[in-house]
Amino acid sequence: MTSPEFLGTRLRHLLERLEGAVAEVYDDLGLSWFRPRFTAYIRELSANPRSIKELAEAVGVTHSAASQTVAQLVKDELATLEPGRDARQRIVRLTPAAERLLPVLHAEWAATARAAREVEGELSAPLSAVVEEMIAALDRRSMRERIGAADPELISRWGPSARDASGRTR
Repeated sequence: MTSPEFLGTRLRHLLERLEGAVAEVYDDLGLSWFRPRFTAYIRELSANPRSIKELAEAVGVTHSAASQTVAQLVKDELATLEPGRDARQRIVRLTPAAERLLPVLHAEWAATARAAREVEGELSAPLSAVVEEMIAALDRRSMRERIGAADPELISRWGPSARDASGRTR
């Protein structure tokens, strides 16, 4: 199944397999409650506290995604939120409980990085490089723009204005 038509589905499947395997390792370490998506955030925060905006940029996600993950870190008592320089900014800081986890997390991170380099060595091109290339390509021109260029009549033919009151295409 190498067709680009299923790229999103295949990427979700790959992510599920990667995150599932890392979650199994956390379970083996007695950290079954620890979510793999916490890893990048805790790594970034282990150096020093950051605003949610800075954290989102460092991790490479949207502000909304970072805010949601930070909310879960706070709920799980791994992070706290403090007021920032202005009313809109919030600073995220690791709790002592999260800091106590750092030695085991650092060991897991190192082992996971070695395993990722190993699997990338089996590929025709390093996946991490291809993912960065894809993100850069979509930054230059979004997928929405590309779909529109692939079929400029798509929306006018099939969108809401092309349907009658019953929802059928005119």
